[in-house]
Amino acid sequence: MAKKVIVLGGDGFCGWPTALHLSRHGYEIVIVDNLSRRKIDVDLGTNSLTPIASIETRIARWKKETGKEITFYNFDIAEEYHQLYSLISSFQPDSIIHFAEQRAAPYSMRDAKCKRYTVNNNLRATHNVLCAIAESQLDVHLVHLGTMGVYGYETTGITIPEGYLPVKVAKDDGTFVDFDILYPPGPGSVYHMTKTQDALFFYFYNKNNGIRITDLHQGNVWGTTTEETRLHEELINRFDYDGDYGTVLNRFLMQSAVGHPLTVYGTGGQTRPFIHIQDTVKCLRIAIENPPEHGERVKIFNQTTETYNVRNLAKKVSELTNAKIMYFRNPRVEAADNDFVVTREQFRALGLEPTTLSDGLLVEIAETAEKYKERCIMDKIICTSLWSQDQEVDAVGSELPVSA
Repeated sequence: MAKKVIVLGGDGFCGWPTALHLSRHGYEIVIVDNLSRRKIDVDLGTNSLTPIASIETRIARWKKETGKEITFYNFDIAEEYHQLYSLISSFQPDSIIHFAEQRAAPYSMRDAKCKRYTVNNNLRATHNVLCAIAESQLDVHLVHLGTMGVYGYETTGITIPEGYLPVKVAKDDGTFVDFDILYPPGPGSVYHMTKTQDALFFYFYNKNNGIRITDLHQGNVWGTTTEETRLHEELINRFDYDGDYGTVLNRFLMQSAVGHPLTVYGTGGQTRPFIHIQDTVKCLRIAIENPPEHGERVKIFNQTTETYNVRNLAKKVSELTNAKIMYFRNPRVEAADNDFVVTREQFRALGLEPTTLSDGLLVEIAETAEKYKERCIMDKIICTSLWSQDQEVDAVGSELPVSA
């Protein structure tokens, strides 16, 4: 009998290809999504560079291509608790994969409305899922897509562990006791702050209700297609390029396709973790196939395969595409340069063979960007979200005196 999985946020950039990947591998899939990401595009006056079909068309095409069915429910898990609880109780999933959170740091910092929406949506969604699992009294394994940003992007001088930091604390009698604590958070945006709060929700419900939970701290995703989304154009995945939602490498390749300079914010000395979208879906399958034991603490994986300095990444794309590089004042409040060294051994130990950044894969993304470049809305390329109000005068679009 096929194992059952609910994919919350299954219409999104990571959720859609994950749902297809699991369906292809024999899982019975239910997608829950309120289509809020599509509505945010409308609010921002932007779009996906790739023309994404409606969720109904996507699911119908998947059945035509593979013979496999995916069920879809349109409701808001942050608002409609009883519908979520009823679905869990009736479907009785083996696992729930939770993507249903507003996922963009810049969007979460646009204004008070976006900050409040991010907190209200993300925290209520996560807590509702945990409450519903607890109330159902079912043995459901929750897999959550978190972010490496919970650690912060400062230079620490240590290799960041996978979730837990071993510490030695002096007792009153002068002896020492060893603890494993959650790595001290360093959120750099309201979005990242919600993910750090998620970790406390998980800690409590794991301890109090025995819910088995895996939290995946993911890096910046690059690429847009997977083996499944390439089967037909109606299965194509999102390709976000705007200043709020576009991930850095995908943005660079799109910018080169439309003749826009590559947008490097600040010095470009920020080191970021990266993972290809194909590895994201593989990691999700590995996670649900290797759940924590009953009574085990929250399992935390660092879901990333390599780290890159943004400036060097821009130079690599520039060498490949002949695009110019332009430096802008950084709208974020962060160190100009940082080292970021993380442990990422658990997925490799479970069989992940990482997809590393290669010219061949960069060309594939560049070809996708070239194919759909006429859909680009040029004035949405530059990031206009500011982390601090005192940046407002000259932050956006101001060229730094740095040549490339």
